[in-house]
Amino acid sequence: MHTTYSWPNGKRCAAAFSIDFDGESPYLWRTRNAPSNALGELEQRAFGPRQGIYRILEMLDRLDIKASFYIPGIIAEKYPMAVEAIAKGGHEIGLHGYLHERVDELSEEQVEESIVLGKQALEKVIGPRTMGFRSPSWEMTPDTFKLLQRHGIPYDSSMMGYDHPYWIDGLPEVPVQWLLDDAIFYRYFGGFSGNPPLNPNTVTDTWYQEFEGIKRYGGLFLLTVHCWISGRGSRIIALERLLTRLKNDPEVWWATCEEIAAYHAGQYAGQFHEPLGGGWL
Repeated sequence: MHTTYSWPNGKRCAAAFSIDFDGESPYLWRTRNAPSNALGELEQRAFGPRQGIYRILEMLDRLDIKASFYIPGIIAEKYPMAVEAIAKGGHEIGLHGYLHERVDELSEEQVEESIVLGKQALEKVIGPRTMGFRSPSWEMTPDTFKLLQRHGIPYDSSMMGYDHPYWIDGLPEVPVQWLLDDAIFYRYFGGFSGNPPLNPNTVTDTWYQEFEGIKRYGGLFLLTVHCWISGRGSRIIALERLLTRLKNDPEVWWATCEEIAAYHAGQYAGQFHEPLGGGWL
């Protein structure tokens, strides 16, 4: 049965801004068994921790938006000053593996190790705290959901089964979607690796159209960017225009993913429960 999702204070929809602070970690994971001496992608990705992250933090401060940052443990170890700056800005910090591992390529024991090591690396910089989870590459397994609950992680933000929060195997899910990820529009490594990046205005126009649809149906507009991608000049200018427009909409409830998960757990304990894999597994 279809049920309309209701947001706090009678708001029409919700919006959240998230950053997957991956830096070089996906490249290091991908080449772990076949190291390369090529520097191009590594340096391109390093732009994020060196410059992009600070531009995004400055933008968020101007707009008075608290965002959700998901950070692999190895990035916290290599760039602790950036992680400290995120925490100092009052933003949410969540888990994102240790080396940006795809959980479907790991055993249950290896997934657990990535969660533990990632949490230890972040807490070494920002101190002990409860943190949500976003799986690298937005993939999940039944074992991973079990492990998140075993380790007291309050929510996941990796799946796309609704466009508002729901439950998977007893855990709040704050859903993402590929259309609201900057990588599919901008990621490019040269040569013949794919289509050239799109014009930033085309991207933000697409995102605004999706916002209009989500608002009509009362869902969650959860935008995800990467600082090595969207921290570039023209892209962050277009992004700031979009976020300013959304921030000025009085019908939007702005929150972090942590706040959205907590709201869902408090208001919808008996609704929107889904079995793992929709019951097919």
